[in-house]
Amino acid sequence: MPRPSEPTRERIVQAANSLFYSEGIRRVSVDEVAAKAGLTKRTLYYHFKSKDDLVAAYLAARDQPNLALFRKWFAEADGALPVKVEAIFKNLARSARHPKWKGCGFLRTSAELANMPGHPAIRIGAAHKKKFEDWLRATFAEQGIADPLKLARQILLLLDGSFAVVLLHRDASYMETAGEAARSLIETALAKAGRKRR
Repeated sequence: MPRPSEPTRERIVQAANSLFYSEGIRRVSVDEVAAKAGLTKRTLYYHFKSKDDLVAAYLAARDQPNLALFRKWFAEADGALPVKVEAIFKNLARSARHPKWKGCGFLRTSAELANMPGHPAIRIGAAHKKKFEDWLRATFAEQGIADPLKLARQILLLLDGSFAVVLLHRDASYMETAGEAARSLIETALAKAGRKRR
């Protein structure tokens, strides 16, 4: 049974998501989050003991929806495994062309908190990236790829590298190029797996 406090907490997290993603966590004050949520700062602090706690909740709320979206793009793509993984990059490139796109919230937060490696938001961001890596690894293992973890990490590096470069140049074609590289890596790995099965 939902607790009466849940809708208020959700409003705060939604307000934090909007502000932290668009402006950055250091630039946004707790007062601004409370105002956007239509609440007092005291009410916000009833639900979150600190701004750090709120930042962690903001990232935690992005975790499953982002992973679900990647899986959806993968599942909906027509074609074999290399094309399905490339579709993730193509869809992200489409998102990156939107004027409100600000990159990966997990990477941006980790950059802002680089001098605080023990921050709970850093752990949440690392866990998010690990979940994506683990999903790819399991997917590649099912296809008989010899070193699925290595390939999953290569794809993750292409993905996160493209997030950084696209944000720097404001050119989503870099993400599409990264997707082509991912497709090539997977095609090569599948070809090797096929030769070994013969």
